[in-house]
Amino acid sequence: MRNSQPTPASEQGSITMNCNATKAQLADLLLDPAAASSAAREHVAACADCGAELRELQATMLAMDAWEAPEPTPYFDTRLAARLREEKANPPAGLWERMRARLHYGSNLHLQPFAAGALALLLLAGGGTAVWVQHGAQPPAPQESATVQDLQLLDGNAQVYQQLNSLDADLDDPGNPSTN
Repeated sequence: MRNSQPTPASEQGSITMNCNATKAQLADLLLDPAAASSAAREHVAACADCGAELRELQATMLAMDAWEAPEPTPYFDTRLAARLREEKANPPAGLWERMRARLHYGSNLHLQPFAAGALALLLLAGGGTAVWVQHGAQPPAPQESATVQDLQLLDGNAQVYQQLNSLDADLDDPGNPSTN
């Protein structure tokens, strides 16, 4: 940016304007000077940078007005019509040729939904694999034998212990008539 400071107000007490605000109105000053604000006209007259930019734009517009487009050759229409007839006479392109041309020369914006779907599918497959590896791939717990299960049941049952202890006490008692 050249000058972003406001220019001093003129003697009539007009509103000060900075270069950025004036540059926004340069097109109005260039195309219709009467439609531009008086503050912008005063700023361009007072600021050397803005005045130089307006003169450069005026020179560019004068050069564009002086330029004339070249006339096409006399046979342009004839050649264009012949090429159009040739294209109409050609057999239509096949499906694969049209798809290849569209992929090579198209904007490929039509592929965005497919790419999003493929990415979602990839994330689901990766997430499922991770869950399977963490939780589903564990080996099953080894089976316990029936004897071990019976012993574990007996360990948890205090009443059975008491009955067995009383039976043992009866067998060890010498005055018990059932032991003779």
